[in-house]
Amino acid sequence: MKRRQLLASAAALGAMTLAIPAFAQDEKLKVGFIYVGPVGDGGWTYQHDLGRQAIEAEYGDKIETTFIESVPEGADAERALTQLALAGNKLIFATSFGFMDAVINVAAKFPDVKFEHATGYKRADNVATYDARFYEGRAVIGTIAGRMTESNKIGYIGSFPIPEVIQGINSAYIHAKKVNPDVEMKVVWVYSWFDPAKEADAAAALIAEGVDVFMQHTDSTAPLAKAQEAGALGFGQASDMANFAPSPRISSIIDNWAPYYIKRVGAALDGTWASEGTWAGIGDGEVVIGEITETVPAEVKAEAEALRDQIASGAYHPFTGPLKKADGSDWLAEGAVASDEELSGMNFFVEGITAQIPQ
Repeated sequence: MKRRQLLASAAALGAMTLAIPAFAQDEKLKVGFIYVGPVGDGGWTYQHDLGRQAIEAEYGDKIETTFIESVPEGADAERALTQLALAGNKLIFATSFGFMDAVINVAAKFPDVKFEHATGYKRADNVATYDARFYEGRAVIGTIAGRMTESNKIGYIGSFPIPEVIQGINSAYIHAKKVNPDVEMKVVWVYSWFDPAKEADAAAALIAEGVDVFMQHTDSTAPLAKAQEAGALGFGQASDMANFAPSPRISSIIDNWAPYYIKRVGAALDGTWASEGTWAGIGDGEVVIGEITETVPAEVKAEAEALRDQIASGAYHPFTGPLKKADGSDWLAEGAVASDEELSGMNFFVEGITAQIPQ
């Protein structure tokens, strides 16, 4: 199963508002996490584990945390969640889309346990969901990529062809094209969130096609290592990946989960926790544009930061018309903005991307 998938039914599900009672003052709250990759992946899982550490620092001896790493999506996830529930964890965070059905199944068996599922859309009285507007960050790094490419070929390593990833590819391309009308986008799919060998091979394939700047929606630092060998440029994904700065990592998209985790653990402690769905972005501090290094010219850095600030303030939406689909059909009229429902079900590339979306 995949971590993220079509979210089109999210609106119909609605946010649940049934609060679950607070914990007794003298009772330590046990909080569990399951991760799809290792905590040392340097990307997605690493950033979630920083969030776990943040709640330990915030709440001290009021809580106790544990995690299970490298949990495959599917039956293994159900076993891991059950293990955490049986161990007395009363708040459990499942941090990958493919854990969704496992969360729903296990939550039904443990109605007194609160579950939080990252990037999913299925909720229940004791299941909440949370997500980040990664496409906002892709607009910013797409701008940088469009300016920095010398070959006019930029690349994207995609994990799975699901809306979240397609949003990112489209957003990056739209904004690269705005600053560089000659830019082309190459896409390689690896069908994994964390597989350093496949990710490195994908980076090599892009470089072989003449790509000199690429982005990724996968979790390891392997693509940046390959870029370093080849003299290409790239971006940190999910975390800063600062070991590759100032080049090839010229900036990064950072997933800042700590404030959300602190808020939700606090709600569980004081009895205000309720099932709900959130989708936060740059303006909320959940999607962060990392350092833009000196490898990037000052005027390009200023342009990217201005775009970041416009998105953060709500003055600009990355999917603003006029925009057409890759098949030439109209999508957004001049000045129209894509709705969350449209983005949640995105299954097409925008005009100008010649790559195919696998079915």
